[in-house]
Amino acid sequence: MTKTQGTFIAVEGLDGSGTSTQADLLVKNLVKLKRPTFLTKEPTNNLIGGLIRGTLTKDWQASPECLQLLFAADRAHHLDRMVIPALENGKTIVTDRYIFSTIAFGSVQCDKTWLEEINRKFLLPDITFFIDVPATECIKRIKNTRNQFELFEREKVLSEVRKNYLKLAKNKKYNIIVIDGLQERETISKIILETVLNESRK
Repeated sequence: MTKTQGTFIAVEGLDGSGTSTQADLLVKNLVKLKRPTFLTKEPTNNLIGGLIRGTLTKDWQASPECLQLLFAADRAHHLDRMVIPALENGKTIVTDRYIFSTIAFGSVQCDKTWLEEINRKFLLPDITFFIDVPATECIKRIKNTRNQFELFEREKVLSEVRKNYLKLAKNKKYNIIVIDGLQERETISKIILETVLNESRK
């Protein structure tokens, strides 16, 4: 997809790393600065997103390949109905998870090349923040907030997912900025906001 007028920002990380919190804080901070900004997430709350969430919570079974195709279908609909129109109107969109979640998590079970191919035509974010938190800490946080673990929420799996994210971050074309997620929430939020504002001045 071609470049749009707005700014597309993704916040990525392991489950329990604080992506939802940081995505929400970024939107609130940008709105305070009078910058038209919208928060979204993947999987979405639409029909396909519901099937995905059912698989992640183990309420519904799907093969790894089926699950990743559902993610791709949900993403295509999400881009078409919400993200692209907003960007074309010059808005800033912040998404809690996007393509790199698919590759980092999905390649634990599926072929990485295939995952990249089925997502190849989708718009890349202008900036992606990877909130880097070790798997042991993520599992600890999940235990403190929930009674049940989802599909990928095992320490060994999350450790592999983290390695996948860090490999992706080495690819300069993706513009993935790694942030130490063990810092205070406010410190992380400040780093993200300053980075976004500096990028917009370029």
